[in-house]
Amino acid sequence: MATLILLNKPFNVLCQFTDTKGRATLADYVDVPNVYAAGRLDYDSEGLVLLTDDGSLQARIASPRFKLPKTYWVQVEGTISDEALDALRHGINLNDGPTRPAQARRISAPDLWPRQPPVRERRQIPTSWLELTLSEGRNRQVRRMTAAVGYPTLRLVRWAVGDWTLQGLAPGESRVLSVHLSQGASRPARRQGGQRPTPKPRTHATRHKRSP
Repeated sequence: MATLILLNKPFNVLCQFTDTKGRATLADYVDVPNVYAAGRLDYDSEGLVLLTDDGSLQARIASPRFKLPKTYWVQVEGTISDEALDALRHGINLNDGPTRPAQARRISAPDLWPRQPPVRERRQIPTSWLELTLSEGRNRQVRRMTAAVGYPTLRLVRWAVGDWTLQGLAPGESRVLSVHLSQGASRPARRQGGQRPTPKPRTHATRHKRSP
């Protein structure tokens, strides 16, 4: 039995437990000993980070060879075109090689928490949202992919890793699960029609606030 923590990492929090520059880290939100992040999420991205005390589970979540799908809700500058979505679905040629084909679709603006600080708005330029599901995890891959098709990313929220989602977790909140290694980690996320449920905060989740 492994411990698995689902954390809704806030914006501008490092996906590590220490920092020499005084920035917010996972240690400000997770006080369970001997757990480690299974994969990373950029400092300026928000959303689901999985942590575990089990090395095998960590590898099955984070290793590219298991191709565990990761789903992102992405706000981009401009009204994204069908051509751009098709390009994302077929794979993008980045400077470190072509990406795997992704699942990409338009979604309505999700009912998310306000970001702090807010996304900079430009009144003359519209924005749009898409759901993007990847089976790989290169450095800043989502941002590079949307920029390559002409739509810079403004806000990036990781909503799901495999079957695990942010459902019920506000920023900074976490949930602790017990996982049988033979079960969840390698199981692909279910894909269903329609928009996924948007996260709704629940008061029973654990929330740790960063000290001033």
